[in-house]
Amino acid sequence: MNVLLIYPEFPDTFWSFKHALPFVGKRAALPPLGLLTIAAMLPREWSQRLVDTNVRSLTKKDLAWADCAFVSAMAVQRESARRIIARCKEAGLRIVAGGPLFQIEHEEFGTVDHFILNEAELTLPAFLTDLAQGNPEGIYSSAQHADLRQTPVPRWELLDVKRYASMSIQFSRGCPFNCDFCNVTALLGHRVRTKTAQQVIAELDSLYTRGWRDEVFFVDDNFIGNKQFLKSDLLPTLREWRRGKTGLLFFTEASINLADDQALMEMMVEAGFNRVFIGIETPDEDCLAECSKVQNKNRNLVEDVKRIQRAGLQVLGGFIVGFDHDRPSIFQRQIDFIQKSGIATAMVGLLQAPPGTRLYERMKKEGRLRGKSSGDNVDGTTNIIPAMSLDALQEGYKGILQHIYSPEHYYQRIRTFLREYQPPRIRGRIRFSHFLALLRSSYRLGLLGQERLHYWKLLLWTQFRRPRLLPEAIMLAIYGHHFRKVCEQRVR
Repeated sequence: MNVLLIYPEFPDTFWSFKHALPFVGKRAALPPLGLLTIAAMLPREWSQRLVDTNVRSLTKKDLAWADCAFVSAMAVQRESARRIIARCKEAGLRIVAGGPLFQIEHEEFGTVDHFILNEAELTLPAFLTDLAQGNPEGIYSSAQHADLRQTPVPRWELLDVKRYASMSIQFSRGCPFNCDFCNVTALLGHRVRTKTAQQVIAELDSLYTRGWRDEVFFVDDNFIGNKQFLKSDLLPTLREWRRGKTGLLFFTEASINLADDQALMEMMVEAGFNRVFIGIETPDEDCLAECSKVQNKNRNLVEDVKRIQRAGLQVLGGFIVGFDHDRPSIFQRQIDFIQKSGIATAMVGLLQAPPGTRLYERMKKEGRLRGKSSGDNVDGTTNIIPAMSLDALQEGYKGILQHIYSPEHYYQRIRTFLREYQPPRIRGRIRFSHFLALLRSSYRLGLLGQERLHYWKLLLWTQFRRPRLLPEAIMLAIYGHHFRKVCEQRVR
């Protein structure tokens, strides 16, 4: 059987980095890890071809070659997924779909032949067995959670790695917390399940032998969900594995209680981590209580962020407005927090209620749902009727974006971060992409951009004050260009 593994295109969003990728000569930020893992679970005698439409087009030749199409998508890829499914149907292919989008909306994709829902380690084998026997069903699902020790190494050989800015691997699934707007626990549970350290090393070895020497994103929703295993097993193993190897820095997602564990932060940095995304959400204690973000309550969140920065980890932050307890002052409070913390990459969105969350059920019960969540964290939309008037909420939201991503305030925030940041002793190697980023940013930002004065001031300041951090300064300037483009579109 000839199988197409198709990944729909991302729209221009905060995390697409579409305006930043040309600076480093890449086509996409991350590969389709789920499809590459699915590929490793399919029969080896099947011929497989990956089509990531973020990197290249789905062609008529692809469709003519194939017998079957596997499509995986997130909610933000909804429209591209519809177009791809329509083309596959027109070509007469058997269509198999899975992933977060189809998990919550499969009933809206009536032309899909088979849905592989929940975790594929549990539901894909039954489909393959039924398919071989000639009687596959329409939906395969499971209320159980998979044992990640059975998850195979992704089939990286299907990928042209040179087209991506970063690679990705998964170490764990599940989160011990219970934030009411987050669907991670609804999909993956509270119990944190992990791969073995040996599995992680096997995946890294597979990337390394294919010449990958750049960043690797640990896509876990909360990397520190099992601190004991990290400290006793994974992080020491990663540290030893990196000895004598060039490149390969890691970044991930974690909860703010990382700041409470100095030893854990030091071990992460020694193992090669240099960035971490953290859901800050809001500086308002009442709003944190409202959404059950207990891990963020009763803290000096700014100091927590700075403690993590000083440990050698850049903090990327997620923020939300639109909680029931938000008052008109929240917009300026969010601005003040973001500027003071030095979180350069600050993703600010309106509160949305994804299906399966406690927030969704509460909004439904109160008659406050208004359509689907878009899956785009920074598109200025919400699928709930907020307590604050929608006009006031959207105007305040636009004000946040206009402020924090104006060149003056964004570059000011970079310097605030660089003053605190203590870079790790183990650094990534200087790569050709760094020189490319410097040359292209010097021209596009330093000569043509509205931020040109701020750009040169930052580079001069960094060269004299923190010269080791010049690559970070350049990349943050480029990220700022992307964020500003995206935010300007949203404001318009």
